[in-house]
Amino acid sequence: MDADLKMVKMAESARSLKLRDNDTGSLIPTVDDGTSRSEIEVVVVVANSTGSSNETIIVGNAISSNTTVLSVVNDDFSTNSTSRNDTISSNTLADDEGDRMSSSGTPGFNYTKAVSALETNNGSNSQQVMGAVPERKMKPICNVEGRTEFCEMKGDIRIHGKSSTVFMSASSMENSSWIISPYARKGDEEALNHVTKWSIKSGAMDGYGLPRCDQKHEVPAIVFSLGGYAGNNFHDYTDIIIPLYQTSRQFDGEVKFLFTDKNPWWINKFKTILGKLSRYEPIDIDKEEQVHCFGSVIVGLKRDPKELRIDPSKSHYSMKDFRQFLRSAYSLKKGTAIKMTDKVRKRKPRLLILSRRRTRAFTNTNDIARLARSLGYKVVVTEADSNVARVAETVNACDVMVGVHGAGLTNMVFLPDKAILIQIVPIGGFEWIARTDFEEPSKDMNIRYLEYKIKTEESSLIQQYPAHHEVISNPSAIQKQGWEAFKSVYLQQQNVNLDIHRFRDTLLRAFELLHM
Repeated sequence: MDADLKMVKMAESARSLKLRDNDTGSLIPTVDDGTSRSEIEVVVVVANSTGSSNETIIVGNAISSNTTVLSVVNDDFSTNSTSRNDTISSNTLADDEGDRMSSSGTPGFNYTKAVSALETNNGSNSQQVMGAVPERKMKPICNVEGRTEFCEMKGDIRIHGKSSTVFMSASSMENSSWIISPYARKGDEEALNHVTKWSIKSGAMDGYGLPRCDQKHEVPAIVFSLGGYAGNNFHDYTDIIIPLYQTSRQFDGEVKFLFTDKNPWWINKFKTILGKLSRYEPIDIDKEEQVHCFGSVIVGLKRDPKELRIDPSKSHYSMKDFRQFLRSAYSLKKGTAIKMTDKVRKRKPRLLILSRRRTRAFTNTNDIARLARSLGYKVVVTEADSNVARVAETVNACDVMVGVHGAGLTNMVFLPDKAILIQIVPIGGFEWIARTDFEEPSKDMNIRYLEYKIKTEESSLIQQYPAHHEVISNPSAIQKQGWEAFKSVYLQQQNVNLDIHRFRDTLLRAFELLHM
């Protein structure tokens, strides 16, 4: 078997092979009369300048149920027979995939690699295929849902990070492939433009399209992206943290995270949460030239179609579980908001005013704080930043949180049960986004919700545009121009000057709720 090898032919010695699952769970070929066989014949046809010769090789524990001829042409295998689910097929790697594998230093898909999978056993006529062939059918299960897509695989899984490819060894199935963006915001092209696409290829075998394993891992792996809108606090939770919790919690820390589109700042921000979900150092898989091997892999994250939500009817977990997890991770002490009764009248409920430095900022924060204190609140004013531990402790200690619509309100996940969220809704048609982003999620978090919609006079836009301008008089006209137009005006140019007299009723309502 030398460089002039032109063709390898595998043929059964018995036409009717069956699979019998014995008590140990292994698969053994059997013939019609029930007698077991543990061998099939491999006919190797060598063609060279002087002619060709046939050599029969007995391959132990290899299973095939029809004849497949693999031709070697320019170091690539192409099949000369019709493939079936139980046929060894050879189109696992496209030419460009093979080139990427070879250029990375990892063995590519060529006949030299295939031939080296056969090793003579002590000089006898018996040879064995090196590399374990999986014993049962294994097919990647890829799910496409409302806002996400993910694939769950078990078996011999090999990941080559530099080519963004996951290989799955399988003995009795057609070659299949998937392309997946492992970021949980399916359908949002703007987000997915910043997410690396991954290829998942199944049906490969050792020596036939399956790269050599360089590092073996004993625990499962989850591959997910830190691209998309990572860095925006709202999307950090709804697109990554909550889906990651829902996907990984079942492993109780015995799982490895493989980051694609690595974001060091993001990893540092959420290092506490990551450390509670996994006991292992994460892997920046994009730079890995070595092939990492796992017995179980999930590519992508599970998530609910709605924002900041886990549906307990479709998951083993809920937002109640997630919030309890956060309290444990950050050692938060307050589980329930204060209940104002005659016995605790001397204790004042804590009200947090969530300030913003740039857009949608309060321009009269001091007046709001003075009003709240006059009504009996102990007031805390702070701006949410990347120090999650500090933010979590501050928010958890409060009973009421007030803030203009924005990513900072996502920190309501740290509020105690039965706390109150007051969302200030700017002008411009924010009602739909205010409802889907924070009002609806608050219900699953056991947080009471109040809303204050500002009037035109309370918006800084009235100082930038005349009253008859469509920005003021007809916001729907701006909305029809698309999200970018809406964002550039109502999200990025607008600040809020609350009418203290109008807002007083909302603070009183919150105080009443604390008595209930």
